[in-house]
Amino acid sequence: MVKSFKANPMYYPRKIEKEVLRGIEHNPVTAILGPRQCGKSTLAKYIIGSISKEVVFIDLERPADIQKLENAEWFLVANKEKLICIDEIQRRPDLFPLLRSLVDDWGGTGHFLILGSASRDLLKQSSESLAGRITYKYLTPFLIDELPEGYSSDKYLLRGGFPRSLLAEDENISFEWREDFITTFLERDLLLWSGFSPATMKKLWMMMANLNGQIVNYSLIAASLGVSSVTAKNYADLLSSTFMLRLLPPYLAKTRKRLIKSPKIYIADTGLTNALLGISEFNQLAGHPSMGAAWEALVFANLFGSFPKGGFYFYRTSNGAEIDIILTYRGKLIAVECKASTSPVLTSGTYSAIDDIKPDATIVVSPVENGWPLKPGIEVLNISSAIEKVKQLLIKPKM
Repeated sequence: MVKSFKANPMYYPRKIEKEVLRGIEHNPVTAILGPRQCGKSTLAKYIIGSISKEVVFIDLERPADIQKLENAEWFLVANKEKLICIDEIQRRPDLFPLLRSLVDDWGGTGHFLILGSASRDLLKQSSESLAGRITYKYLTPFLIDELPEGYSSDKYLLRGGFPRSLLAEDENISFEWREDFITTFLERDLLLWSGFSPATMKKLWMMMANLNGQIVNYSLIAASLGVSSVTAKNYADLLSSTFMLRLLPPYLAKTRKRLIKSPKIYIADTGLTNALLGISEFNQLAGHPSMGAAWEALVFANLFGSFPKGGFYFYRTSNGAEIDIILTYRGKLIAVECKASTSPVLTSGTYSAIDDIKPDATIVVSPVENGWPLKPGIEVLNISSAIEKVKQLLIKPKM
């Protein structure tokens, strides 16, 4: 089914290419989900060019393609022998029951490749209608190990991982693209979901940028916005469901200590955070109070993108014992501390938290070239090395 990949100088390889190809080969429906403009369509078109099966591509933002699905069943049945790729599927959630019926009638695999800018929880119809027939693959903005050659971690931290922002010719073009992205998302994309005010959402999004990496308090946010706590949470949930925001739940360890039980919040891309805060140059970011939170958000984004099946948490007690990020997977527990310094120092609160949760390993992620062991079981590493270390830890049998 799969041909050799064709050279494409405009395409930068993504980690999930092989996963998507496996999904197409072994499942009736494969979904690529992720934020708008993160490269889903580009990835899909590149993969389409590498398979031998004939493909029909439908973009639900193009009027001509929308018209083709006026009689959706007729059109899809007419293209039964092809791989049918439907982009921006969240615009037609009513298609999911039809897809279920068709794949059940057709049998076999590799019928549909669907792309969406909303989470599977927001696309409720898919989980209800396609259970057992669909595999989900999640595409994030660029991860650090996917960066084109010559792109520094400083530029990555400033611009974020959205391709058009990261690959822009200069900082002004990158910043303007992110400002336009925010405006378009608020004024057009959110119109798919009823009951939301673009003006209120922008205020909340800007507040979240200032609270990046902190414990969320919906009551305080609601008071600032002049809305109810329920409304503030609903707005945050929508940002999360459209991949603009990540909520990190607390790790509820078995301890007698009083634990913080509200989630932490992260804007999902550092470039968008910087745009919301008006930061357009790295020197501005380096001297800004948000620098530490930006680094922590970048580390979290890369861990989340590299280990999408893992469980992610944070740990904090009322007396200050804290671990920034906890990754659990297959019985392993790894503690991750994020330090935006080339000379990281751990606090007594961090050591106390390590004693509380007893991780299999602790990694301090800092912007260093080469890492070093800090103490037994604790190692300082850069982001790329930290990801490799986690992979090794997850493979290694637990003693």
